[in-house]
Amino acid sequence: MTTSAGTTSIGTTPTGTASIGTASTDAPPLDAPLLDHLYVHGYSPHESRRLGDQADTLAEILHTGTAYPAGSKVLEVGCGVGAQTVHLVAASPQAHFTAVDISAASLAQARARVTAQSPDAQVTWHQADLFELPVKDAEFDHVFVCFVLEHLPSPQEALAALRRVLRPGGTLTVIEGDHGSTFFHPDSAYAHAAIDCQVQLQHAAGGNALLGRQLHPLLTAAGYERVEVRPRPVYADRSRPALVEGFTRNTFIAMIESVREDALAAGLMTPTDWDHGLADLRRTAEPDGTFHYTFFKAVAVNP
Repeated sequence: MTTSAGTTSIGTTPTGTASIGTASTDAPPLDAPLLDHLYVHGYSPHESRRLGDQADTLAEILHTGTAYPAGSKVLEVGCGVGAQTVHLVAASPQAHFTAVDISAASLAQARARVTAQSPDAQVTWHQADLFELPVKDAEFDHVFVCFVLEHLPSPQEALAALRRVLRPGGTLTVIEGDHGSTFFHPDSAYAHAAIDCQVQLQHAAGGNALLGRQLHPLLTAAGYERVEVRPRPVYADRSRPALVEGFTRNTFIAMIESVREDALAAGLMTPTDWDHGLADLRRTAEPDGTFHYTFFKAVAVNP
């Protein structure tokens, strides 16, 4: 937080994480429209690469247990650049997929990615809003939603809307992260404050970077049954170099780095404190550092 004179002090944000100073008492309010879309990370080539790195690094952790029978009809909502799609079709080559995203540019990248890696995959592509899907009622046997709900202002309504296109007895799989599950060594209040900047910016854009912990109550309230949520933790240290590089550096730290300008524009941290926080985050990927994060994977049935 900031004192009345605008000097730096260390305090606590509403999310319970450390807060270290803002640049000015004249900073714009956080609930101002800082971004022109709900996807707080943006649509840059750098973000596309980050999403691919994340999906490839975490494929075994997140996709284990997800495979669909031959001939089944599967809807992937919010497929983005196809980072998860390629793993879905690889695990279920005889299933029929429909991939939907609101961004035409992302869909084009997704189609190219899947075609390059799985040219025989059975995928139909649609540009559409989750709440206005151009498909019949009860069209699909299974629905897959990964890293989508965290960007929506009404995740429960989105889950309820998906019941229309899912046949009775069909399954919904949802995967979300939770930035509140982040801890690391060496610990750093500055690094936690930088992470909390991303949490606050996502909240300002209408999303929730702490959504993972809410999956069970959200799914239950949306009318699903037999809801099962399991944590999928990621732990990286020097004995797991692929996770250090693919997740700690290229996924998580890269994500926090990408919101620097928005965080500073909102006055959430001073440039000096931000740079201190990112340096401390990068320190966790060094040989004597460790990093932990938890994803949550839910499977539920449409009654």
